[in-house]
Amino acid sequence: MSVRLDADKDTGVAVVTLDRPARLNALDLDAVRELKDIWRELRFDDSVRAVVLTGAGQRAFCTGLDRDAVVPQPGSPYMQDDPLLTVGPKANDLWKPVVAAVEGMACGGAFYLLGECEFIVAGADAVFFDPHTTYGMVSAYESVLLAQRMPYGEVARMMLMGTAERISAGRAFGIGLVSELTGTGEASRAAVACATVIAGYPAAGIQGTVRALWAAKETARTTGFAQAPHLISLGNLPSEEQARLFTGRSAARPRTR
Repeated sequence: MSVRLDADKDTGVAVVTLDRPARLNALDLDAVRELKDIWRELRFDDSVRAVVLTGAGQRAFCTGLDRDAVVPQPGSPYMQDDPLLTVGPKANDLWKPVVAAVEGMACGGAFYLLGECEFIVAGADAVFFDPHTTYGMVSAYESVLLAQRMPYGEVARMMLMGTAERISAGRAFGIGLVSELTGTGEASRAAVACATVIAGYPAAGIQGTVRALWAAKETARTTGFAQAPHLISLGNLPSEEQARLFTGRSAARPRTR
């Protein structure tokens, strides 16, 4: 299994762990299916009242879609197939609160998940960046999700700077992307502590609050997502050109701010 589910019936908290540390917790198609199954399973488990989402190991929370994953595409700009569109809890109609615990890298497709969590707790070594533009791709869905969590100038800089620059955990905390900053390796413990408090409150009120918060963002997200397929179709380089750019990527260390 590429994703672990551990539920504590006493506290009402479940921990969902992306468990592919050798691949920096990148999501292959099996992991995508497992995550979707877990979110939908948790909808029916009333003993779970709050969830923590994290990644195994210290190197990465998640680095998005595994580059070895083969996703067949219809030959039409109107019918793109993006498996990450349905990987998050909200996309699977789960309205129990989800707290993210981030250690190491969170980039690219990781934002499909982080964008559907209620808030993010990060260890001091966490870094956030989006590689799309570096490799000739439009950052569309990720941009829409993060534009609702960060000031416009900050998310624009992240997306446009690509792999040349990373946002540190401290900077992410300062601009509001991260709600709590912990020591390295302590993010999961702190996230579980928050989730335990939340799970101790009456579930209906908590879930209604989550739904209300999401409703406040839903119209803008839906409108942005409707534009995304066409922007990707127009702006993405051919896949072989993307691969060439990725293979020839610079070995220079990115700037972290």
